[in-house]
Amino acid sequence: VHLIPANPIREDGLNPKSRKRIMPNLLTEPPAVDPVYEARVYCNIPTIAERGMEGHAPHYFKLVSVQVLIRHGDRYPLYAIPKTKRPDIDCMLVPSRKPSHPQLEAFIKQMSKGSAAQMDGPLSSLPRYPSHSLCEMGELTQTGVVQHLRNGQLLREIYINKHKLLLSDWTAKQLYLETTGKSRTLQSALALLYTFLPDFDWKKINMKHQWSTIFCSGSCDCPMRNHYLEEEQRRQYSLRVKNNDLEKIYVDMAKIVGIPTRQLRASNPIDSLLCYFCHNVSFPCTKTGCISMEHFKVIKRHQLEDERERQEKKLYFFYALLATHPLLNQTVNRLQRIAEGKKEEVFVLYSAHDVTLSPVLSALGITEARFPRFAARLVFELWQDGKRPKEHFIRILYNGADVTFLTSFCKDYYKRSSKPMCPLEKFVNFVKRDMFLVFNSTSYYDACRRRPL
Repeated sequence: VHLIPANPIREDGLNPKSRKRIMPNLLTEPPAVDPVYEARVYCNIPTIAERGMEGHAPHYFKLVSVQVLIRHGDRYPLYAIPKTKRPDIDCMLVPSRKPSHPQLEAFIKQMSKGSAAQMDGPLSSLPRYPSHSLCEMGELTQTGVVQHLRNGQLLREIYINKHKLLLSDWTAKQLYLETTGKSRTLQSALALLYTFLPDFDWKKINMKHQWSTIFCSGSCDCPMRNHYLEEEQRRQYSLRVKNNDLEKIYVDMAKIVGIPTRQLRASNPIDSLLCYFCHNVSFPCTKTGCISMEHFKVIKRHQLEDERERQEKKLYFFYALLATHPLLNQTVNRLQRIAEGKKEEVFVLYSAHDVTLSPVLSALGITEARFPRFAARLVFELWQDGKRPKEHFIRILYNGADVTFLTSFCKDYYKRSSKPMCPLEKFVNFVKRDMFLVFNSTSYYDACRRRPL
């Protein structure tokens, strides 16, 4: 455990020097990049009770809105390693099996009712919880359900019990719920809502369907976004080709499973191997040999190197700005309406994927953030200054750590202000105007069509 030296506390009850720092990890982090350690962080196995910095503010501030963007919980792989036995993982929910949650049994009972819920189009035909004795590809596991039951419980203790964001007589109009059309995102959203809401009432659940993984809704036509994504994919390919250790590992693994190296690479083995790793299941074997921890380490290390280079090269950043503008614009518009006194959609939940969260973090300028783990959460809090009720501020938190002052639009503000937050107008100006400056543009439409110089 790190001992953190205490700084003197100011009159407003805040620590003057710790606001910019991401909350220290109680596990001692290794000095160099350790692929096994990073993989454990990514798995996010529920063990010790988690605490977050959500809901922290001077006593005279009032919380008026919370918007949450989550990645679905732990899932079965999307890809199989050819000619190997699939990992033997049970997707039935069994409260007596670890990891579990005190409300898992009640959650299963509640989810089996579900007919009164309003679900957009394709969502109505999806199962409300996982229920296969051998998981289907991409299916949420019991671990994934428990991760979001815990997320909901943690947010409830802060936002409902402490800040009274929703009272016991809350209405459907106070919620905005949106998910992609995958069972894992719908089920993750329902697990979080079940432990979060003061009273889980199916009649008040109105789940919107989002067909796009970047939540671009009706603003998805953006040729330059696709251009930068293609350039980013070329960069990824180039980095992979240069990595001799990675190539040797792929050749070795391909021999073990008896397929061409190219076919193994196309099967994206890291996705499958992470499932074995997260569930503590032995890596697959054939008559020729076994895939080992050394194979896993080399592939995972390359993945981490790729993430680091991605931050440096800026192609992904340009893609991220254009990919996330529609979602961030929707977020800002809603926050402005609430700041003006509207009482609707005070709690928002978007249930999404790593390919949703990752570009949002990049667009906001939070370059120090890890790649979204299973059940990652990104939270936007809107606060009203009790002493000056017309002034509103936002806080942004990632997995419980306050990252407000790591954002590109507010990183210098804390040096000039005693407030532990960012003025709402800074976020508004960033989304409405400053996001387009790097493209020498003044609007999303123009930035989506202007070729780089």
